[in-house]
Amino acid sequence: MSLKHACLPISALRLIQVVIIANLTTVRLYGILLRYMYTKEDILDDKSFSFWKNLFLMAVFLIVTPITLGLSVFSIYSLNKTPKIALQNLPKSGARVYASLPKEYPKIGESFGISDARPEIVRQYLVRYNSPLVGHENYIIQKSDEYGLDFRLITAIAQQESNLCKIIPPQTYNCWGWGIHSKGTLGFGSYEEAIDAVTLGLKTEYIDKGYTIPDLIWKKYTPQSPDGAWAKGVNQFMAEME
Repeated sequence: MSLKHACLPISALRLIQVVIIANLTTVRLYGILLRYMYTKEDILDDKSFSFWKNLFLMAVFLIVTPITLGLSVFSIYSLNKTPKIALQNLPKSGARVYASLPKEYPKIGESFGISDARPEIVRQYLVRYNSPLVGHENYIIQKSDEYGLDFRLITAIAQQESNLCKIIPPQTYNCWGWGIHSKGTLGFGSYEEAIDAVTLGLKTEYIDKGYTIPDLIWKKYTPQSPDGAWAKGVNQFMAEME
């Protein structure tokens, strides 16, 4: 900070005070001098003394007043102009916080991913109904993605057909009513084997042939369902996993 700039406003004020005091002092001194220039008898002559006194004061007024006004205008101009410079250099109280902008900004690339919540959605649904399929949710999502199925479809059909594998022929692992007919029931060696067969069958025998949603699948999957009740149930169970 420049000390010179900071002191300019104070100097201007003091300059105005000095000018006023100097003018008053000058008038005072001239008055004293005028009294010494005249004798007592002259002073007693009121008319003569008053005339010269008034003439002197008029001369002082005409000479000193323009000078005083000029100095005052200059001082006021300096007073109004200098604070803008002075304030820029004055220190500010309080804490200062400086932020440094980074030269490079982070970019979101393909490496950034969002955790797949679908396995957890299926798992919670299976746990809610105490299904034996708990623990197979990841495999259900994997095979659904492999064949382009809605990840909820397999679980919803299992709910409609067997109450999520709780009502099935013993040791068949067939929770989807897959291959069940009058001659017998198709059985599998494990839940994963059954999931493989059902997802592949839905892809090749239904999706690829235009039966893409439950409202169409039921016509081939279980055509005896009255008024499409099977499809309504599957749609409801799928909605519970949204």
